[in-house]
Amino acid sequence: MSDDAYHTLRTDPHLGDIVEDHGPQTLDPSTDPFERLVVSIVNQQLSTTAAATIRDRIFDRVEVTPDGILAADESVLRDCGLSGQKVGYVRNVAEAFQDGLSAESLRAMDDGEVIDALTEIRGVGVWTAKMFLIFVLAREDVFPVEDLGIRRGMERVFDVEADALSRGEMVEHAETWTPYRSYASLYLWRAVD
Repeated sequence: MSDDAYHTLRTDPHLGDIVEDHGPQTLDPSTDPFERLVVSIVNQQLSTTAAATIRDRIFDRVEVTPDGILAADESVLRDCGLSGQKVGYVRNVAEAFQDGLSAESLRAMDDGEVIDALTEIRGVGVWTAKMFLIFVLAREDVFPVEDLGIRRGMERVFDVEADALSRGEMVEHAETWTPYRSYASLYLWRAVD
């Protein structure tokens, strides 16, 4: 985390105390974007514990590469805990990477282009694309308004009742954290941990 990001967010009237409590945060680019995208799909709509269990099984039983995912029998992926739908989704991602999507091409794109490229893959939505931008490409100014943890964090830091803020209001509040909205998001998640 840059000194500018830390100072800006530390002096924010809503995030300042959380920033002080948790100190500087880091965004580290992933060395294997394919693997991380598969993990994001596994994590969709699951508790942290359930997702970790399924993720561990997949990594134990399958080579998590485009070729490895496509070569794995569906029954093996299902036995790991993936639903039939998620088996299709991880295979769609594998096919996209075999068809030319790559870490290099994604890193060269701006945020909007990454979201467009990823959401063309069936099973990858805007939330997953934004998580990819933050946790795989380490982009500093992404605000995942679609995330429930972000909503709960904003409710806590703005001291409002559950569901009192619209997505538009959340995005508007987050504008004050530009160009460090990814870091602000990390702090919002810490607020509800």
